[in-house]
Amino acid sequence: MPVFAMKPNVKIILFFLLTAFVAVLGILHTLTPGHMIFFHDTYRRLSYFPITIGAILFGIRGGIVLAVLSCMAFVPHLYMFWARGPQAYYSELSEIVFYLAAGGVVGLISSRENKLREKYKTLSEKLAGSYKRLHEQAFQLVKAEQQLGQSQKLSMLGHVSASLAHEIKNPLASIKGAAEILADEVPQGHPKHEFIEIMRLEIARLNNSVEDVLTYCRGSQHQDRGKKQTVEKIVNRVVALLEAKIKEKFIGVDIRPKPSIRPFLTNEAAMIQVLMNIIINAIDAVEKNGRILVDIGDYEQGCLIKICDDGPGIDEAMVTKVFESFVSFKEGGTGLGLSISKRIVESLGGKISVEKSELGGAGFLIFLPEKTFLNNGHG
Repeated sequence: MPVFAMKPNVKIILFFLLTAFVAVLGILHTLTPGHMIFFHDTYRRLSYFPITIGAILFGIRGGIVLAVLSCMAFVPHLYMFWARGPQAYYSELSEIVFYLAAGGVVGLISSRENKLREKYKTLSEKLAGSYKRLHEQAFQLVKAEQQLGQSQKLSMLGHVSASLAHEIKNPLASIKGAAEILADEVPQGHPKHEFIEIMRLEIARLNNSVEDVLTYCRGSQHQDRGKKQTVEKIVNRVVALLEAKIKEKFIGVDIRPKPSIRPFLTNEAAMIQVLMNIIINAIDAVEKNGRILVDIGDYEQGCLIKICDDGPGIDEAMVTKVFESFVSFKEGGTGLGLSISKRIVESLGGKISVEKSELGGAGFLIFLPEKTFLNNGHG
């Protein structure tokens, strides 16, 4: 086996070059007169080069083959010494023994070194594999510890948040009732009516935040139960509910169901909450006269809803954190809307993801599985 890793074509070329070198030395022995001892001694010594190189490159087989070829090339030179008597002949004949010994010894050393090298290489690869597996297991262990710590923190935070939200709801309901009484007593034309409206809006916003916290702490309760409705009607209803916010910023909303889509039933209350969270985020993200597209179509034996906007989008470094709890991309947000939406979609057996939209902003993809298809117009 060769010590050096070579391509088969290169090995063949090198072998033929060494063989050619041996043949040239044999020809020089034959053509050089016998009395020119200096040249014959030089040729004899040069013969060790192809033998040694062959043994190093091709192992013991290569050394023996090149040694035998060198002996054959040396035969014409031996014939010149045949007539000079046994002493001169045997002296030259011993060179053949040295050729074979050199090829065998160097080839044997080379083969052993190569086996050792292969052994160390195999051992090194095993050690590298073991190190890689150990590194991966250590990484998974650290990640699991981090997730456990995060889960414990979120669990504790969830209990505290639920208790706090529950305590806030009761006085908030009293404040809302008082605001409604004040609104009845202060007519619309009154200078202070504007402050009453601000109070009512802020109470509503605070109540929504409290509801988000409670919903998150309770976990998703939908599980594909309750009243079902087609996706297209649910989308239209959500857009209608948000009409005031949409008109306030002069936003163009296009709902584009594919003509070939089959009627698709899903949990109405659950999907209203999901779509409400995503579309409100889109409304908040776009500038005045912005655009929002809602595409509905069949996809892989299910329904795909794609919501795109032309807002600033989501930074690539933050894409992985979009659905994490308490991570918000807008001022005053709770960071629970998308997290709750993800849990609801997954409870229905679907998936939700985010990508760059065709309008340049954020694009949310919601996939719902085929189990909620409306068959022959019946739920």
